[in-house]
Amino acid sequence: MKILVCIACVPDTTSKITFTNGDAELNKAGLQYIISPYDDYALARAVEIKEAQAGTNVTVLNVGLTENDAIIRKALAVGADDAIRVDADPTDSFFVANQIAQIARQNNYDLILMGRESTDYNGGQVHGIVGELLGIPSLSPVMKLDIDGNVASLAREIEGGKEYLKATLPLVLGCQEPIAEWKIPNMRGIMSARTKPLLVVTPTDNETLTTAGKYELPAPKTGCKFVSAEQAESLIELLKNEAKVI
Repeated sequence: MKILVCIACVPDTTSKITFTNGDAELNKAGLQYIISPYDDYALARAVEIKEAQAGTNVTVLNVGLTENDAIIRKALAVGADDAIRVDADPTDSFFVANQIAQIARQNNYDLILMGRESTDYNGGQVHGIVGELLGIPSLSPVMKLDIDGNVASLAREIEGGKEYLKATLPLVLGCQEPIAEWKIPNMRGIMSARTKPLLVVTPTDNETLTTAGKYELPAPKTGCKFVSAEQAESLIELLKNEAKVI
């Protein structure tokens, strides 16, 4: 079995975010980058499948620039066999999905895994676009995944509960917890990752469908207002006219 795990490199969730160039670009100075947490779940499940099924190969794919190589090596240290980096700035969901689809067409993967969304833009669109471009089913968010031959048994979260499905490979899946537990690279994995192949390829094209006009941070949190139990009418008035939630 051939598994492709697509990872995004995103700012650490504890990073302080600022913008530059008239608030049109993220200020990357001093930011610490990590594998997007949902992608980490996808990677962990792929490695588990590889460990359980002999002959399985796990390839990591990232669309990004050379500074991502160290993070890609971490994915190799976790247990992936090889990696591909499309040498381009991931400008929007369509551009990224188009690059993934191009690599997938060239290599005929049985299973394409990624997080349900990246934690920088939270778009949740890439897996669906990849599935459409390849003409294969795409499902998300997947919480449980088992593979038996060419049939995947999975559970995904839906409004009000879970949905249990079976589908024939190939598939594109967007993953989330508790599909697997994050894996921490051990020393052996870190050492072996240095010699695992990391192929850098040029993007298939530069077509983008969106541009960022301006970014802005959420409004700062304000202090709490306390209303006594005897002032129910005042509380209703605040919720209606100030908080505007009723």
